[in-house]
Amino acid sequence: MPYNCRVKKTQSAGGIVLNARADVALVQNGSAAFWGFPKGHIDEGEDALTAAKREIGEETGIDDLTLIADLGVYERYKGMPGGGDDVSEYKSIRMFLFKTSVDVLAPRDSANPEARWVPQKSVEAMLTHSKDKEFFKKVAPQLPATY
Repeated sequence: MPYNCRVKKTQSAGGIVLNARADVALVQNGSAAFWGFPKGHIDEGEDALTAAKREIGEETGIDDLTLIADLGVYERYKGMPGGGDDVSEYKSIRMFLFKTSVDVLAPRDSANPEARWVPQKSVEAMLTHSKDKEFFKKVAPQLPATY
């Protein structure tokens, strides 16, 4: 990240959530032009895993999650519709791998109005932000083909 004292640095957490077919839950972030993983800011007093579960619940409606693995951290600027960077915010994003038996997605957060199950082979193409794509490409070999 280039040095800029006006950049807000934030901590986020989220996950790659797989259903029984090993499809991945993706969410629409704010506009039809931005698709990403369910994730969001870690609230004061929360740890990353708690925040990831809360954010996934808000953005997909899934509360029944089984933790499979900690996928690590990646960093990027806040995304903008169409894939550009909002350089006013730089995020450190901790990601977890979960499975669920839930098949119907029902977002509860109006800022994330739609969620979809996406076959693994189509996830990279649907993600909007280049850093999300890079992260998925890196972890995809670790993902099971079915549950």
